[in-house]
Formats: sequence, C-alpha cells, structure tokens
Amino acid sequence: MTSGRFSRFWATQPLWSKAILVAALFAVLAIVVPSGPVARIMTPQSDWPNVLSEDIGVYTLMAIGLNVVVGQAGMLDLGYVAFYAVGGYSFGILATRDHLDFWLILPIGIVAAAIAGLVLGAPTLRLRGDYLAIVTLGFGLIISQTATNLKFDGGAQGISALPHPPSIDHIKALTYGVIDYKPYWYLVLLGIFVAVWVVRRLERSRVGRAWIAIREDEDVAELMGVPTYRFRLWAFAIGAAVGGAGGVYFAAQANHIDPTLFSYQVSILVVAAVVLGGSGNLFGVILGAFMVAWLPERFRGFDEYRVLVFGIALVVMMIFRPEGVLPSRRRRSEMTEASGQGLSAALVPPDLEADA
Repeated sequence: MTSGRFSRFWATQPLWSKAILVAALFAVLAIVVPSGPVARIMTPQSDWPNVLSEDIGVYTLMAIGLNVVVGQAGMLDLGYVAFYAVGGYSFGILATRDHLDFWLILPIGIVAAAIAGLVLGAPTLRLRGDYLAIVTLGFGLIISQTATNLKFDGGAQGISALPHPPSIDHIKALTYGVIDYKPYWYLVLLGIFVAVWVVRRLERSRVGRAWIAIREDEDVAELMGVPTYRFRLWAFAIGAAVGGAGGVYFAAQANHIDPTLFSYQVSILVVAAVVLGGSGNLFGVILGAFMVAWLPERFRGFDEYRVLVFGIALVVMMIFRPEGVLPSRRRRSEMTEASGQGLSAALVPPDLEADA
C-alpha cells in the first residue's frame, strides 16, 4: 500500500478504529522490535535495545522536528544540533543541581529549545537559502563553543552522574537503570508517537498549508496574504521544541553528557535522515532516521571502515533514489519532472533557451 493510499484509508477510518490500530502498532514496536530474535538480525555485535533507545529513537525525534523546518517550511537548518543540546543540558543542569524529576524537566527542556528557536529565528528568518543555512550553522557552532567555555554546565568536562527517569516499583518495563534499555525504548517510543500526532495535526491545519505555500514560493505566498515571517518563525520554534525533547530523552538515559556529543556531525546526520527518507513525508523521514542510526551499528564488524561503508550506502541511495526512500507525492512529482526535462534543461538558463 502506497503512502497516498494509506492516507486515504486512514482518513476514512472512525476514531475507535484509529485508536485500535495505533495501540496495535505501539504494542508491536514495544514488544516485537526489541526482542532477542530481532536483535540477532539487526545488530549482532551491539546491544539492540540500547541502539533503539539511544540512537534510533532520539534520531527519529530530531528528524521529525527538522522535517518541519526543512520538509514543510522549506528552510535549510544546519545548526539543528543546538536545540538538541539545549534540551540535553536542560536535563543535565536541572536534574543534578535542582534535583527535578524527568517529567518536570521534559516540558522545561521543550520550552527552552522553542525559545532558542525563536531567538535564532527572529533576527535571521528574513534571510533565505544559503544565507540562512550559514547563519544556522554558525548558531550551532556558537552553542557548542558556549557549552565548552562556560563553567556552570561543566565546561569541556560536561555533566556526570545524571539521574535516570523515576521508576515504578515492581514494574520491570518501567524500571530505569543501566542494564536493561528496553524501558528507555518504551519511553522514547511514547515521545515519538506524541510528536507524530502533533506534527500531523499541524500539517493538516492552516499552519501546515501556509508552510507548504512558503516552501513552494515564498513571494507568491506573501502576495496572497500569508504572513510568511510569522509562519517561518512558528516552524523554527516547533522544530526546535521537538529537537529539545530529543535532547532531554538522550540525556535521561546517558550517564554523562559533554559538548562533543552535540557536534556539527549530528546536524548533518539528521539532515541526511530527512533527505534520505523523503523530505516532506513524515513517515519517510522516520525511515530515514532509522537507516542513518542503524546502518553504522549494523556495519560495526567493519571496525574503522564502517563509516566508509555507511557513506557509500548513502551515496548509492541518493544516486538511485534522489527523492528519498518514501518521498511525498509533491516531492516525487518534482523530481520526476526535473529528470524528464533532462540535463540540458537543468544546465542551460531559460533566457538562453529562448534565444536559441
């Protein structure tokens, strides 16, 4: 079933049917996916529940947030790791110094990351294209260097002895420690479901339609009465909030965080996940995040060559599937039209073609 047919099928289902399907999907992902037989196939040389919770789950959350900025609103953000760092350090500081509970820190981290998105977006979102990408890249580097140089956040040494989320006695699935990572997978999976629900609701609202109009042609959208600056700012804030949630989830299952964990490479990998999966398609970017986080662990047996193998796999995918694994219908039609025009149409300026 294609994504378009599934969307039509889903739209015709009553609320109770949707609730049953979502609960069944959550049960499969929570019970079957982290099981032993699946682990032996997916990551024979790594702890599969750990990979699920710390890598795949967190990267999926960040890809969902970045897709709002890149895939929906059409803005290239190369400093997305900054919001991830804001969420992570919010948990580290509030949990170790103020001894706040995970469930109290989570909304604080989300709001702090959203405010960081507003602070970045307010003076810079009038820029477009490469200029905006350069500014966001600089913002990500500024956050990383700030975390390294400040003292109250541990500086280059980071923050150690991070507490875990509160456990519920006598319930193994909700007992958080350092041996069994399945509870963390259940926790981040719940966050992914909530993020998907919120983003899907936004996509189908007036806000989502405004984002699509801005992505297609910002000048035309503004002429048609769309307040482009405000909606671009909304996209940045919402994307940053989801990235902040990813940072909180990551720090909650880590024993230690430091600035090296929030490097520029993380931003590039999340952008790769969005492009690889299919920019603009929510379920496509989830698949892209899974591939970006899983492939290096699957190739762990290659030791120092696994990054090379991972890079080759991404290059091959972009050659044979440039629109992404699961692109949106609009993105697929754009790529098909571009390929149908041929190389000359892409290289020869329109005015020269007219003169010819």
